Amino acid sequence: MAEMSVSIQPEMSDLTSLLDEAAAAGHLLSSSRENIDLLLAGAAGPLAETAIRQLAEAGEWEELNDRFFKTLAFGTGGLRGRTIGGVVTEVEQGDGGPNGRPEHPCVGTATMNFFNVSRAVRGLIAYTRSAVGEGRKPKLVFAHDTRHFSRDFAEYCARVSAELGTDAYLFEDARSTPQLSFMVRELRADAGVVLTASHNPSHDNGFKAYFNDGAQIVEPHASGIIAAVNAIESEVYEPLPADQQGSVTVLGAEADRRYMDKLKSLLMQPQLLEGKSAKVVFTNLHGTGGQITVPMLKELGFEVLTVADQDVRDGRFPTVASPNPENAAALQMGVDLAEKESAEIVIGTDPDSDRMGVVARDGNGEMRLLTGNQIGSLMCWYRSKTAFDIGWLNDTTRARAVIVKTFVTTELQSAIAAKFGLGVVNTLTGFKYIASKLGKYEQAIPADKKGGDYRDLDEDTTRALRLEYSRFFLFGGEESYGYLGCDFVRDKDANGAAVMFAEVAAYAKSVGTTLPDLLDDIYAEYGYHEERGRAMVMEGADGAAKIQALAASYAESPPTELDGAAVERLRDFASQDLFDEEGDELPKEKMIFIDLADGRSFAVRPSGTEPKIKFYLFGKDAPSEDLTASKAKVSGGLDSLWSAIEADAEQRMA
Repeated sequence: MAEMSVSIQPEMSDLTSLLDEAAAAGHLLSSSRENIDLLLAGAAGPLAETAIRQLAEAGEWEELNDRFFKTLAFGTGGLRGRTIGGVVTEVEQGDGGPNGRPEHPCVGTATMNFFNVSRAVRGLIAYTRSAVGEGRKPKLVFAHDTRHFSRDFAEYCARVSAELGTDAYLFEDARSTPQLSFMVRELRADAGVVLTASHNPSHDNGFKAYFNDGAQIVEPHASGIIAAVNAIESEVYEPLPADQQGSVTVLGAEADRRYMDKLKSLLMQPQLLEGKSAKVVFTNLHGTGGQITVPMLKELGFEVLTVADQDVRDGRFPTVASPNPENAAALQMGVDLAEKESAEIVIGTDPDSDRMGVVARDGNGEMRLLTGNQIGSLMCWYRSKTAFDIGWLNDTTRARAVIVKTFVTTELQSAIAAKFGLGVVNTLTGFKYIASKLGKYEQAIPADKKGGDYRDLDEDTTRALRLEYSRFFLFGGEESYGYLGCDFVRDKDANGAAVMFAEVAAYAKSVGTTLPDLLDDIYAEYGYHEERGRAMVMEGADGAAKIQALAASYAESPPTELDGAAVERLRDFASQDLFDEEGDELPKEKMIFIDLADGRSFAVRPSGTEPKIKFYLFGKDAPSEDLTASKAKVSGGLDSLWSAIEADAEQRMA
């Protein structure tokens, strides 16, 4: 980020005239000009006007367009955007803040700041109040990760909530997204919020909202909350009289203990940990994962080493280029420690600890980075097999057990489920859709069979109820390093995933193999499957327009052939009426899925949280004794397919 310093002279032209002239000259987008007025009308204090003036007088029109080309509309995933500008003004820098950040967040309608956070939390409060009705105060839970301004935003949200008549619960320090989901359910709260931008770059932050089931908001609540938030155009509000305000309760060690005790139930074969268990290196990449995962694994008997330099909670994420555990570079310090200490696996989590990446030692002693699909497939196979071994499932109940995954997650998991006689349900991208299925399965249990609140029941009891009256969720996940093996959390959970995966490592060790070699055994039995994730990044106002145009082109002018293979089937999730395996209609989403006649497939989807358009590539081969040949065949086919997709995309954008 660049820092600028501008002195304001009295004789400088009036800000309004300066902005109007820039718009007339084409330097400032018309939408940017309108949104600047919107923010100035609703901002509290002089900071916004001063920052805009400093940028305008310095001729930083591109920066102003990036900050104001749109309003940061509240969507089903909440808000996400830059909280530190590409150009930092003198007034934003101020006296500076912790970890080298500016004193104030980035001014803009398309950025994460108190203007937008105020709108978001007040809209959420208004909706929950209407949902709760008269008779009691709504109850909201707030958590945050280690990003710049996360604590400031969380404290602000808790204070606003209390001043507007809501009882707020605020974690004492940084905590993970899945723990927020868990505590919303545990506290019987009406909603919850995590201030996080997950694995995005350090200059970003976000506002991720959850409803009373502990899941991210979906319909019918989504539209109501979005409307309530987007109707607010000012950050100024009037607190209620003192006798009508709510309270703020701080959550600490006791809340951690409740969550950890539940996570213990994820362990299927605790006897595997007797004696010498797997040696694990863990890194939280400067985020929240170490708060729960490290003591949890130690309690379960694993030998855990941590990367000291990355234990430090720091929103700059100073030791990595990106705090994304799917990247080999982010886990390199963990690999170095594993080599030094002869550890079997390296586990890394992103800043809000909902995603988990893994590097595992193979039979030749080499450390191998596993993809999200491979990590999920190892857990899917192990939990499916072990569920029968320990009696969770049998021939009578197997049909009621289900694996839930996204359409863009590997079909290897479908093959595994089919072999064990388990159901598979595919959802749209986004863990909220998996969580929605969990809610459906819970609601299908007759009320008189629950004996009270479902959330008070232990895991053995809920499993028995689901197997008798509903469907038992055995495992679920998405290719983007998100996994879940329970229903007491309603979002992807890297803390729980670390427990589940460490058990798979202990199992591999108990049978004298390694995780990569175990994966090869699975490929040999179910067929080699390989997936590639690719993306084209286009930032700023111009980039957003290009992403939408490219995505739309596949629907408007779909390919009939690619890389020498005919298109056999095209599914347009935005326009076609599509249904999942349980007969539930899928919500409309901007995603095109194309199946080629030779067995390869790919999907195209504009990201909802990052300035990129994503491509998902899929290839597979039948089970073969020559796994090396299968890998070469499938890998070569995906190399060729991506080259063809890139060339086609360039033509579409020309």
